Amino acid sequence: MQNHPRLRRLASIGSRFLIVGGLSTLIEVGVFNLLVYVMGVDVVWAKIIASLVALVNAYIGNREWTFRHRDRRGRTSELVLFLLTNAACTGLGALLLWAGVEAAGNALGHAPGPVIVNVVNLASIAIVVVVRFVLYHSIVFRGAKPPPAGEAAAG
Repeated sequence: MQNHPRLRRLASIGSRFLIVGGLSTLIEVGVFNLLVYVMGVDVVWAKIIASLVALVNAYIGNREWTFRHRDRRGRTSELVLFLLTNAACTGLGALLLWAGVEAAGNALGHAPGPVIVNVVNLASIAIVVVVRFVLYHSIVFRGAKPPPAGEAAAG
């Protein structure tokens, strides 16, 4: 079975995205746990703050490594799209965390402990990773648009 170049390219981009995301996740989980279990910050606020801290790594890693071959539409425009995408993804992650912690608390009859909170947090991260990749790939760091068919033949 022959590998298709587009599939190989997507796998390469996806692999780099997951490495950058893995590092960002370590940063996010570390900051989250520091805020919740050392500083006593509410889990939703800790999720939002930790996500924002991890964004710095995510932007630099994805712009300069994962999607380095993509067109640059202008740093400001790209950064605005990146921030809007991540604001939506941070909101989604916080909503998923809140819903998961609430559901776990209702099922247990008491507030969940650190293990359950972290499992819910990691599940929310996994869901958001898929959404983030689709948005980065199709909107934030999109590739160059191919020229219209007539122009390609004429050139």
